[in-house]
Amino acid sequence: MSAPGISCRHAFSGALLELAREDRNLYAVCSDSRGSVTLDAFAKALPQQFVEAGIAEQDAVGMAAGLAKSGKRVFVCGPACFYAARSLDQVKVDVAYAGSDVKVIGISGGVSYGALGFTHHSLHDLAVMRAFPGLSVFLPCDNYQTAALTRHLATHAGPAYVRLGRGAVADVYDAAHPVAFVPGQAVLLHEGTDCTLIAVGEMVQPALGAARLLEAEGIGVRVLDCWSIKPLDAAAITRAARETGLLFTLEEHSVLGGLGAAVAEVVVQTCPVPMRILGFPDEFAPAGSSAELFQHYGFTPAKVADRIREALAARAKR
Repeated sequence: MSAPGISCRHAFSGALLELAREDRNLYAVCSDSRGSVTLDAFAKALPQQFVEAGIAEQDAVGMAAGLAKSGKRVFVCGPACFYAARSLDQVKVDVAYAGSDVKVIGISGGVSYGALGFTHHSLHDLAVMRAFPGLSVFLPCDNYQTAALTRHLATHAGPAYVRLGRGAVADVYDAAHPVAFVPGQAVLLHEGTDCTLIAVGEMVQPALGAARLLEAEGIGVRVLDCWSIKPLDAAAITRAARETGLLFTLEEHSVLGGLGAAVAEVVVQTCPVPMRILGFPDEFAPAGSSAELFQHYGFTPAKVADRIREALAARAKR
């Protein structure tokens, strides 16, 4: 595991350019955000495969759907906060309902734009996107996983929503030890039998950090990277519930409707066990950097470890 180096958005744009050089039917559509998405090199190298829609996310999604219906493989890219709100009707109707081969890439998701305040937070996107039939939802955690997912999406037809963070992140995975990223399959990152911590995106790192802190105390925490929100790995979740008896979810999203809700929907129907959903509370989060907000809401290895200790102690008293 390395120090922060490459952001998921840079990994995405680099992989997309490489793929588009080999496939003239692969297009990128952007809503005046090529800098934020890091698509400048793509637009310069392949202008005939790049479409600039301006500050008009609704138009961008509609144009992407039209291109897809013309036989193109389309990635429509821009801030997650706008694609999951301003253009949500187009994602619902033109992409999901129409079954268009469009990948909606939400950049700077969660609180990546934290300093700009709640108008630029996207803490509801997983909740709404996973409710649309036929729309896959993915949230990679590092540059390696993002590049692998981009390659998969470029060669597999069907609508999808992908949320990426903005800042550089440390590697969770290692190219020297590849993991097969298969939609619908969570990745086991750390073994444990005392409880399970299921995380996504930038929360995978603090989840692993908490597990390692607790391992030093003799507490075994199983860590699952549930990067595929939809389809969801119900088998891995049920197995974790049965084998560890206590589940935690950790996500850069509202506690309402996101990963925690998706996991709870499985657990309550297959193997009901105590569960804690760790995420942003039902309030308007203040302005601040991602690091400041993570600290404020307790999304650090030490604070996550504290929550796990408390739950385990409470279970031991029963």
